[in-house]
Amino acid sequence: MQHFTGFSPLTIGWRWPAALFFFLCPLVGLHLGVSLSERPGAVDADILTKAYYSLGFFVMGGLDVGLPQGGHVVGRFLLWVGYFGAPILTASTLIEALIKTLEPHRWRLKRIKNHLVIIGSDDLTISYLKALREHSPKVPVLIIDSAMEPLRRDELRQQFNAKVILGDINHSFFLKRLRLNQAARVLLLGADNFQSYETANKILKLEPKLAQKIVIHCSSIRFMRSMANSHVAQQCINFNSYQLAAAGLVKHKLIQHFQQTKPKDVVVLAGFGLFGQTVLEELQQHAKQEIDTLAIIDVDANRRVLVVDEQLHLSNFERREVFEGNISHPEVWQKLSTQVDLTQVEPVIILGTGSAEDNLRTALWLRGKYPKALIIARSHQPSEFAQEVGKEHNITNVSITQLVKENIPDSWTRE
Repeated sequence: MQHFTGFSPLTIGWRWPAALFFFLCPLVGLHLGVSLSERPGAVDADILTKAYYSLGFFVMGGLDVGLPQGGHVVGRFLLWVGYFGAPILTASTLIEALIKTLEPHRWRLKRIKNHLVIIGSDDLTISYLKALREHSPKVPVLIIDSAMEPLRRDELRQQFNAKVILGDINHSFFLKRLRLNQAARVLLLGADNFQSYETANKILKLEPKLAQKIVIHCSSIRFMRSMANSHVAQQCINFNSYQLAAAGLVKHKLIQHFQQTKPKDVVVLAGFGLFGQTVLEELQQHAKQEIDTLAIIDVDANRRVLVVDEQLHLSNFERREVFEGNISHPEVWQKLSTQVDLTQVEPVIILGTGSAEDNLRTALWLRGKYPKALIIARSHQPSEFAQEVGKEHNITNVSITQLVKENIPDSWTRE
């Protein structure tokens, strides 16, 4: 973890002369005939022995040699200077080093420029860094988070060559230390949506030239849409990871299928959470004319459809059917089959719930019932196991993190 500790050149510049001065004071005092109560022979010892005693003042402060006695008054004075000065210098050095080690706001970033500042260290940051390093392997990266697991810290440092800094992004003093005036881009990928917009607001006030170079991820699509007309949102790039994933799925997998099949298609969205809703939005924008029937299945389908209709003002497809129920329950599919014929066409069935297990198991069951269907099972992380099962049974497996990585805009990753 990068804390950028150590002494500055200015600090080293005065400490070394001070250390030499406090070393010479007792050495000269011993040469002037001053003796030590616990080491009376020191006054007649050779130069190396006297130097050894002088160095001891930095560690023991004279506790092991006793007090100065006799000799010239100047010599006794010099010894007293060493008695107090050497241990004080040692203690102050150790205390300053400890403070710099523990304090998260002191780094030496004076040479860094054209760097990326990333707030957050979760899976989204990893997806972004993978895409970044494919295009820009050498661009400097600072990653900021308030807390981080050691394994994630090591991954960020070793695999992506990033500087990792623990700190509270809420403080303006903290932000000023990140050399934002030299930054190429700032990405706010943390989990706290409100805080991301708050931080973006502070950054824009500190460095107005970063307008349109700040990327804000908002995990709540409703909140992101609510903020769309705010001055912060209009000066930044706003995105949601599910939207990015859904856009990639529709563009690179579904459009091609629609163009190859006739007549118009039947699409089943089995699972209507954030992912299913964003897939619907993308279908509405880019493939509405290719779809004859849209069927939606979800345990809370009616309410969620009403919310989406109100927020997005989606116009109906030629036919839309809504079914409430769990996608893993055969009954809901029986209801769907009575109203939508999936056997005479090549339907698209997207199993997009938050349970990768339910999605894959249901996909296998559906494959036996609808051999012509394009069946897509969603997971969050890439899974070699799911990919192998998919190849065996002609099921397309997609992961949110992989779709996000593949569809991050090039402008975010190129130097």
